[in-house]
Amino acid sequence: MAPSRPASSGTTSGRADRARPAVGVLALQGAFQAHQQTLEQLGAATRQVRTPADLAEVDALVLPGGESTTMSRLLDTAKLFEPLASRLDEGMPVFGTCAGMILLAREVLDGRPDQRGFGVIDIAVRRNGYGRQIDSFEHEVVVQGLDTPFHVVFIRAPKVERVGADVEVLAEHDGVPVLARQGGVLVASFHPELTDDRRLHAMFLDMVHTSAAPAA
Repeated sequence: MAPSRPASSGTTSGRADRARPAVGVLALQGAFQAHQQTLEQLGAATRQVRTPADLAEVDALVLPGGESTTMSRLLDTAKLFEPLASRLDEGMPVFGTCAGMILLAREVLDGRPDQRGFGVIDIAVRRNGYGRQIDSFEHEVVVQGLDTPFHVVFIRAPKVERVGADVEVLAEHDGVPVLARQGGVLVASFHPELTDDRRLHAMFLDMVHTSAAPAA
């Protein structure tokens, strides 16, 4: 069972604190508070993103788990889809977990006809590729760059069925990629926010700080 976490406020210091990049967490559906609290425990300035105005105040974004088709519709309803697509095209760092991975993938093999995505990482995924809620499971995986295995929680997880040449696979389960990176895009088919291990969020923050650093 995932550890319980207290509720978090919608904003810490946000983009007003220019000493630190502001990391947004899409707060339309899913375990966004768990992501936000993990980031805050690592010292990040965070903001829940529900509107285009919220998005304009952040330097990076986490797309949490949830239900990808519902999240796609909610992004349209909130008038966030186009502004977010533009920010991603500009290179804003993003971390997508579970449904977030689906939204960021270039190809969704069994997506609904009306489902929209951002196509910013060259992978093909199958929704619920590991089965439904009853098939959820936990496992240990070896992650490139980490000294010890990472405990992963799969809940109605997408399965990666194709990886492009420019995509770096950082972890696999039974030979299938479950954590991958391309440029400033990091995706996981599992839920790192549902454990007490903060190392993947720290990896993402390293990407954010690298992106925000001025050119030499």
